Amino acid sequence: MKKILFLAMAFLVLSCNDPKPIALEKMTGYWEIEKVVFESGDEKTYKINETIDYFQVADSVGYRKKVMPQFDGTYLENGDLENLTVYGKDGRTFLEYKSKFGGHSEEVVDLTDEKLVLRMNNAEYHYKKPIPFSVK
Repeated sequence: MKKILFLAMAFLVLSCNDPKPIALEKMTGYWEIEKVVFESGDEKTYKINETIDYFQVADSVGYRKKVMPQFDGTYLENGDLENLTVYGKDGRTFLEYKSKFGGHSEEVVDLTDEKLVLRMNNAEYHYKKPIPFSVK
């Protein structure tokens, strides 16, 4: 009985330390900021966004750029983008950005078909898939 209890406890400890893999192929596409959660627990919610982030990621490299949704359902680009590289460290996934303005990195906390959470400077940035609109 002690052996079974020991094995169950060992399995529980090992499974809790094993982070779930991030499915990076889900990152490619348009993402709209929904809220920022600060280290203090305070939140800033975004109800309307003038810009949306577009990510393109394949084989651990890609880019991120800001686009502006238009009334006809298209997106206007300003031509600026941040190149990114995906890397892992201590079982976590990070995005390292480089652009003509400098660089920074973010941790990928969560990524599903409908949700993206990135952490930078002790704040979590929560994104959702935007709902396209058109006045055609």
